[in-house]
Amino acid sequence: MRRIAIYGKGGIGKSTICSNLASAMAADGFKVMQIGCDPKADSTALHRKGVKLPTVLDTMRAKGSDWSLDEVVHVSDDGVFCIEAGGPVPGLGCAGRGIITALEKLEEKGLYEKYEPDVILYDVLGDVVCGGFSMPMRSGYADTVYVVTSGENMSIYAAANIAMAISNFRGRGYAKLGGLILNRRDVRNEEEKVRELAADLETEIISDIPRSSDIQDAEDAGETIVRLMPECEVSEIIRKTARRILSE
Repeated sequence: MRRIAIYGKGGIGKSTICSNLASAMAADGFKVMQIGCDPKADSTALHRKGVKLPTVLDTMRAKGSDWSLDEVVHVSDDGVFCIEAGGPVPGLGCAGRGIITALEKLEEKGLYEKYEPDVILYDVLGDVVCGGFSMPMRSGYADTVYVVTSGENMSIYAAANIAMAISNFRGRGYAKLGGLILNRRDVRNEEEKVRELAADLETEIISDIPRSSDIQDAEDAGETIVRLMPECEVSEIIRKTARRILSE
């Protein structure tokens, strides 16, 4: 079983990329599970034409311990097993702690044994890499982390912080950094800045995704671009990225 975490600053496109990677892997015959670890709970929306799922935390608040995995695991039309951890009640609780609670409860309920995925993708907000948001990096969850970034300064800053967190966990059997995914915003000197970041982090850019209106068109249709426009340039890049990730 491959366990992969996709991190990135909020708004950088990590959920779109994660969903498209999941679609590409599923199309190649893998049994894929995508777990959204962002309090917005919209990681898997593109698998369900924009319709959000009941989250693990909302289900726990409503039912306590009296709930089943079938209530929070939903299979998309493209065969991806979709789960959303969820977030706290606004103004109450800690989003990071919520992720810890949700992932631990899913494990207690026997998530991985029941569904037996070939690939697990954790989609994780990376603006602040503290306690709960670092949970998918820990032993027993993701094996490898890929960081989505553009050449925008705040995106690069967040990517560097994520890489620092991974480095601080080195030696504990936690996840390793697999590389950067450049999701272009066409800012000045973008490629140069991200290549410099990769060199500083002693890693590489494993994928270079161009800015394209096709991506927005697919999102507006509530679909992954891999499913809606399988022949377009971006879909081909994403398929190659998915295959590279699974071959490493």
